[in-house]
Amino acid sequence: MDIATLEVRSLTLGQTIYLDGLVHTGRDRFHKYLHDGGVLPEGIDLGSSALYHCGPVMVQEAAADGSFHWRMVAGGPTTSSREEPYEAEIIARYGLRMIIGKGGMGEQTLQACKKYGCVYLQAVGGAATSIANAVEAVEGVDFLETFGAAEAMWHLRVRNFPVTVAMDAHGHSLYEQVHARSAQRLTGLLSK
Repeated sequence: MDIATLEVRSLTLGQTIYLDGLVHTGRDRFHKYLHDGGVLPEGIDLGSSALYHCGPVMVQEAAADGSFHWRMVAGGPTTSSREEPYEAEIIARYGLRMIIGKGGMGEQTLQACKKYGCVYLQAVGGAATSIANAVEAVEGVDFLETFGAAEAMWHLRVRNFPVTVAMDAHGHSLYEQVHARSAQRLTGLLSK
């Protein structure tokens, strides 16, 4: 599914999709930077791309002509809950429509997803090298010197990047459903 044209409100909870398009990485330092008034690099539109909570392992390789390019070696998701203090504001301010990570996010982010039309997509934790195989090209990097490689904003062109809709644009969350079922099951077990 093309990230730029995907209608996120049509996605359903639990649906597995394969993304094609532009994905930008962003972790703790990047989120805090935006939250504190920092600006996106010129030409970056989070409304037509996805923001991936990821600290990738990158290598620089030489081309035959002597130039260098970056390649992602591993790119598994990082724990998204660390971005909860910032994400709702970033969704509202930048028109963010897709977040990719692992472990889910909190109520503020869920409500911002519902209000502004954004989804949280679960990438498979522990599959960092498989996810890296979905990266066709590293189109650039920002904040490398400022934040370091793991916290920089990498611009990735992906094809067939597998994710599952874990928080939809209608206020539903797989994590809340699992929590509710688990609590109900625990109550039943304790009552015996």
